[in-house]
Parts: sequence; structure tokens; C-alpha cells
Amino acid sequence: MEQFYVYALISEKDNVIYVGMATNCEIRLKEHNAGKSKYTKAHRPWQLFYKEFVGKSEDARKREKYFKSAAGKRRLKAILDNDKKYPGSLPDC
Repeated sequence: MEQFYVYALISEKDNVIYVGMATNCEIRLKEHNAGKSKYTKAHRPWQLFYKEFVGKSEDARKREKYFKSAAGKRRLKAILDNDKKYPGSLPDC
């Protein structure tokens, strides 16, 4: 059974946040930066700033939905704000 991650990207161009799910975040980031995703193509380049191992696909979808909610967006912005206060605190993904 495939194991899933939920991930969040930040656009280096215009600070847009994108949330998705994948089995391999690093490969998926390369695909986003190569323009293989319709939505993310216009906002390249992207940086991976958050990933969370979730496991099953159904659980990853639920977690992805949370991060796309108002509360989830606030959580992701707090992670980014923390990195501004403490540069280098984002994980090497």
C-alpha cells in the first residue's frame, strides 16, 4: 500500500501557498517547478516548507482539506512567520 505525505509549498515569486499530497514530496516539488501542474505553473519557483507523513490516501485527503481551511492556512502562515523570526528553521525537505 502506498504511503502519503501532505505538503505545503511557498511561491518564491509571489508568496502564494499551495497544499497537496504525494507519495514523494521531493519528486512532486520538481514537477511543480517544471511547470507540470496547471495551477502552480504561473507561480514558479516553489519551495517546499512543510511536509507531514500521513499514511493512507484517505487520511492524507482529510489533512490536505484541513490545511486548505482557514484554520489550516493560519497554521501554515505561523510556520512561515516562525522561519522569518528564526531563519533556517524550516526543514530541509
